[in-house]
Amino acid sequence: MEEEEEAELRNPFPSPPSHYNNYASHNLKLLALLKERVGDQNADLADSNQHELLSDQNDVPSWSLAQLEKPRVDWILEEGHYNVFGDMWFVKETIPSLAELGGHQLYPADPSVDRRPALLAVLRSMLVTYSNLTNAILAPPPPSSSSTLSEWQRQLEWTTILAQNLMAAANDLRPVQARGNLELMMQRQLELRTRGNEEHPLVPRQCDTLEARLLELRSSAQEMAGSVTDQESTAKPSGSQVQPSSINVSLEDMLRWAEEVP
Repeated sequence: MEEEEEAELRNPFPSPPSHYNNYASHNLKLLALLKERVGDQNADLADSNQHELLSDQNDVPSWSLAQLEKPRVDWILEEGHYNVFGDMWFVKETIPSLAELGGHQLYPADPSVDRRPALLAVLRSMLVTYSNLTNAILAPPPPSSSSTLSEWQRQLEWTTILAQNLMAAANDLRPVQARGNLELMMQRQLELRTRGNEEHPLVPRQCDTLEARLLELRSSAQEMAGSVTDQESTAKPSGSQVQPSSINVSLEDMLRWAEEVP
């Protein structure tokens, strides 16, 4: 039964806990009545004798009615963590150190202290331990009656501790690495923009030249169109006057024509 409950707690989509059935209307009324009879709002209901205080009520549960109370936010903030489905969650998300996780930390916990000497010592120790591990593997095994750990087991455990320290130190430096990468990217973008302006100083001038050339072409086209119009007007006989035909088209005619056009 305990194994099933543990598996249910580890389920990514767990079922509601079994004690949700306790939140019945009758039990909630008993909880309100118990608070009223206790009187002190700061008192812990779990310490009160609910059967004595609610002796005149029916169906008083055997379990404590204090379980139906909402979580105390002030207690959660004071403790700094809370439990949900068997997992502990911290109010302020922090990356626990290797020592807080129960490991053997070999570098300073204070991030303001330079960790490079300690990490270099850890790296040298790992190289030496790896060499000792290869020698221990080549050595003959201890007798079966010996209760002490063999040399290769001790070297393997020490290698595990050193590797944990290197990985934990690398994880602690990830925010610093991300900040440094962002600064390098911003510097790279500034260098590319500055270099582009230096390599192409004539681009704005060429744009101005092209714009002036387009304006000249537009004005010359307008002059040519005006001269053609003047020549046509002089070529027509003076006595003949062309009267423009006035066509009255309503908006409804235009809409009807637009619907007829395929």
